[in-house]
Amino acid sequence: MPPSRRIAAERGNEGSGGRSGPGGWDGREVTAVAGTRMHAAVLGPASAPEVVCVHGLGCSHRYFLPLAGCLAPASRVVAVDLPGFGRTPGPGEPLDIRGLSLALAGWLRATGRGGVPLVANSVGCQVVVDMAVHAPDLLGPVVLVGPTMDDRARSAFRQGVRLAANTRFERAGLVPLLARDYLVCGPRRYFATLSAALADPVERKLRHVRTPTLVVRGARDLIAPREWARQVAGLLPRGDLAEVPDAGHTLNYSAPAELARAIRASHTVGGCF
Repeated sequence: MPPSRRIAAERGNEGSGGRSGPGGWDGREVTAVAGTRMHAAVLGPASAPEVVCVHGLGCSHRYFLPLAGCLAPASRVVAVDLPGFGRTPGPGEPLDIRGLSLALAGWLRATGRGGVPLVANSVGCQVVVDMAVHAPDLLGPVVLVGPTMDDRARSAFRQGVRLAANTRFERAGLVPLLARDYLVCGPRRYFATLSAALADPVERKLRHVRTPTLVVRGARDLIAPREWARQVAGLLPRGDLAEVPDAGHTLNYSAPAELARAIRASHTVGGCF
């Protein structure tokens, strides 16, 4: 174990789904990197192959728990909190997409997880794609769930309308969960990160993702429409596209079993999960 990484196997009464760890997870890690202490939640046997989850705008490790439960025990799922989100303190000035991807790269190096499969949701997809530009050696197989930002709707107003309309296709528990995470990161960091994501030309970077990559969207996802998802998959050197029926944007929370099946059925990344 790298010396900068500390594992805290917390046990308490916060567990869900029969688990006794913090918030339903088995435990957590705290790693000194990127000028902060990056937190990650862990679920699954220590001997199982690892999978790293990267959250979207304003979110945290918490909304990956349903997917983690579906991937474990075949995988050990590690859901990291990027600086300023969840349990990871952020700098005074919010990080842009490059800043977040540099922090993710630093954390992967510090924890010895270069080459581990990555599952990202929403703006987390932009962070992972950006990392491919400056740290391609750290990429393993990649799953981009509901990638942003659709190049036909790059405005805060349009994205806000889509986000609000998409809510009806998500599980009811997602709204209070995200509301708590949004309060933790705060409105200033949320909107600064949104602005950075809207200004990020992710489609110009996709050619740098040279590892097997699966793009997955819910058939009712209003934030990552079908044509945009097809464009993303088509620009990836080794890309594939899958769609989960009757689901919205946040598949890792609202349709975790279906997402896990789509990942495992993929001819590009399925053998890694």
